[in-house]
Amino acid sequence: MLKIGVLGLGNIAQKAYLPVMARMQDQVEWVLCTRNVAKLQHLQQQYGFQHTAADLDALLAQKPTAIFIHTPTPTHAAYIEQCLRAGVHVYVDKPVSDNVADVKRLYQLAAQQGLLLTAGFNRRFAPFNAKLQQQPAQTVLVQKERVATLQPVPFVIFDLMPHVVDTALFLLGQTPTHYHYRVLAQHGALLQASVVMETPTATAYALLNMQAGANSETAEVQNPQGIAKVTDLATYALQANGMTTQEQFPDWTPNLQRRGFAPLIHDFVAAVQGKQANPVSPASSILTHQVCQNLLAYAQKNKLI
Repeated sequence: MLKIGVLGLGNIAQKAYLPVMARMQDQVEWVLCTRNVAKLQHLQQQYGFQHTAADLDALLAQKPTAIFIHTPTPTHAAYIEQCLRAGVHVYVDKPVSDNVADVKRLYQLAAQQGLLLTAGFNRRFAPFNAKLQQQPAQTVLVQKERVATLQPVPFVIFDLMPHVVDTALFLLGQTPTHYHYRVLAQHGALLQASVVMETPTATAYALLNMQAGANSETAEVQNPQGIAKVTDLATYALQANGMTTQEQFPDWTPNLQRRGFAPLIHDFVAAVQGKQANPVSPASSILTHQVCQNLLAYAQKNKLI
């Protein structure tokens, strides 16, 4: 049976990954890895996982084919490199790194080793976003709003903004030729960030507002045939010919399916098995990281941090 490790068992792993992995135990031998013995025992009992490791060295000693990395961002680069050099495929939560030079270096290393390095951009795999991407894009608008959230500019640009940028690029479906950046901050905390990305035939707007009056996430594609919009990954609406049609998931649809985590996990496992290509292409992931790096450079140049 395919053996895959899970390094780091914090909030994101517990909410978005372990419930899906638990339902795949007939296909994959999962090895949970953390130094926290009490957490290991609790999660084993909760989900029925059989195999564990105390640290990455112990995990690699068990010869997994791939490893999911769910540790804090500052640890990503070193862990990814260690796994790749050990001949192990890697899935990592976004961002791969908050330094685009490391991102490029790690993707190059993965290519040299003939291994997968997959970034966890789950929004691409949310079913309604995937449906939205089928619309020809003339104008793309992706927005994320948070209620009065004060967090440092560098953290937000590499924690929240990558999803906004990556979704906009995914829906645009082309490599932009021109970019326009803007960051608003106060006392080092991000208020707003935006990127306008242009191709010869389309424009995408990626917007993040940390001081909105509500928590919301929308993605919209406009073309001469109409306007298609996804709200909070849960509703798909199409305005065309003077009418609006709306589609929602059946009540029984699991949240991790709606949000794209389950499809992405399954696609990565299939790629590890050689059944398909990397579900998140290296070139597209590098571009998202580069755009976020450029936003950070804008903030630094304008002395916002």
